[in-house]
Amino acid sequence: MRWLKRKLAKWVNDYNNEPKPGRELVLSADSESVGSDPILNFKVFSAVGGRVVEFRHYDRKMDRNHTTTYIITNDQDFGERISKIATLEVMKS
Repeated sequence: MRWLKRKLAKWVNDYNNEPKPGRELVLSADSESVGSDPILNFKVFSAVGGRVVEFRHYDRKMDRNHTTTYIITNDQDFGERISKIATLEVMKS
């Protein structure tokens, strides 16, 4: 009977960790401290057929926000794609 409880708990956990429409995931990595501007500031949105990733970067010199949007389809590996996108964005800044 324990195997059934474990299987049910895994299903519930997987369901709760799955992105839902209208729910966003926000991740950021700070450069030096909490008060400084983040190096990476992005949001992940669920979409039909995949996910939309929006990167934002603030340019202090020009006092402007720059936004870049990427689409990751369901047939692509999310971890691999987000890694490549994050590397590209760090190189741009």
